Amino acid sequence: MPDAEDVRRIALSLPDTTEKIAWSMPTFRVAGKMFATLPEDETSIAVRCPKEERDELVLAEPHKFWIAGHEAQFAWVRARLAALEGEDELRDILADSWRQAAPSALLGSHPRLGLPPTG
Repeated sequence: MPDAEDVRRIALSLPDTTEKIAWSMPTFRVAGKMFATLPEDETSIAVRCPKEERDELVLAEPHKFWIAGHEAQFAWVRARLAALEGEDELRDILADSWRQAAPSALLGSHPRLGLPPTG
C-alpha cells in the first residue's frame, strides 16, 4: 500500500516538480502549477482529472476515488492511498496529473512520461 512518503518520492521524481506547503498540507507543483496535494492527514491524494473522467472514476471505483465537496466545481479528484493497487498505480495517477499541469515546452521534452509502454 502506497503512503505519503511514496507520493512525495514519486511526485518529486517528475521533471521540474517542487513541494510547497499550502493550506497546511503538502502540495506538488510543476513549473509552479499545482498537480497534487496530500490532504486528509496524508491518507489520500488530490490530483487533476478532467471532470468527465473524474465522474467515471468515482462511479466505477467509489471505494478508491471521490470528489471533495469544495473541489466539485474544479477538475480534481481524490484517491485513497490504502485503496490503490500499489506504487505503479500511484505513479500512473501522479504522472497523469503532472501532464495536465506541465507547460507545453516541458511536455515536449518528456512526451512519454507516465504513458504505458506501446506493444
